[in-house]
Amino acid sequence: QVQLVESGGGLVQVGGSLRLACEVSGGTFRRFALGWFRQAPGKGREFVAAINWSGDRTYYADSVKGRLTISRDDAKNTLYLQMNSLEAGDTAAYFCAAGWGPRVVRGLTQDEYEFWGQGTQVTVSS
Repeated sequence: QVQLVESGGGLVQVGGSLRLACEVSGGTFRRFALGWFRQAPGKGREFVAAINWSGDRTYYADSVKGRLTISRDDAKNTLYLQMNSLEAGDTAAYFCAAGWGPRVVRGLTQDEYEFWGQGTQVTVSS
């Protein structure tokens, strides 16, 4: 049973930073493509960032390019999202996702992922 557990969310002021983590258990971590999605109140879930199974390709939503950085540590079975220069529009619940690497094209869409975490809340105050 593959499980994903997010941590690191919280309340931060505009311009501040947070680092989210997603620990994956129950599967072969290095074979997973991984992604972050977010959902703001009253809105649908949207793509934030993705990293392929080998860690040499990353993809970002235009709204977060240059501010958020996705990375993975295969030794710790953990996915990260470093969030800098946070804006009020970044307020959302953040979800990590894992998909079988060879089947994931770029990881920009939810249907490419089989496994999801429960989410961690990020609130950016002005």
